[in-house]
Amino acid sequence: MPITPREASDRIRQYCRLAPVIPVLVVEDARHARPLAEALVAGGLPVLEITLRTPAALEAIAAMAQVAGGIVGAGTLLGPEEVRAAREAGAKFGVSPGVTDGLLGAAEEAGLPLLPGAATATEAMRLLERGYSVQKFFPAEAAGGAAALRALGAPLPQIAFCPTGGITAQNAPDYLSLLNTLCVGGSWVAPKKLVHAEDWAAIEALARQAAALARQARAH
Repeated sequence: MPITPREASDRIRQYCRLAPVIPVLVVEDARHARPLAEALVAGGLPVLEITLRTPAALEAIAAMAQVAGGIVGAGTLLGPEEVRAAREAGAKFGVSPGVTDGLLGAAEEAGLPLLPGAATATEAMRLLERGYSVQKFFPAEAAGGAAALRALGAPLPQIAFCPTGGITAQNAPDYLSLLNTLCVGGSWVAPKKLVHAEDWAAIEALARQAAALARQARAH
């Protein structure tokens, strides 16, 4: 069933409010998908982004979609083909580094709520004009960091962001303290070394630390 940009942003806003961090995951072995998702959800991070950067990504999305309490989305959506594949795999939302009219149209037609990427005021305004009031600020650190995102908030207070790209446990509170930031996206909660070692307990511990960042940001 198709979705409007306004409906898409409302859904994404709900997801972003569930936890301060959305793990950005690159899954190379689909066998790791389910236990990885279970560890992150148990640690308090229910919203997961699987980037479509590996051959195992779609299979990983399908496996993670079966984990109770998890909300799995597909990242690195570039065009209609990825949108359709992600939807068929069971993704509940999509994330893109930037946007094209073709990508936006495909996501809306497929009923896939999209978190579209923007790095400049012009890009953010074009998305807002179409109806997207929740956007991804990417690449966050390279685009000026928390200071740049704060500056965007002055003329564009009606837009809320999920910054990703260079976000770490150390700088996440800088972003989370901003009025126009709903949550952040980051890969540090599931480092490749721990995934390959199948150390799910350590990943759950990192997730718990990340889930507590909202409290730290409020005191920032």
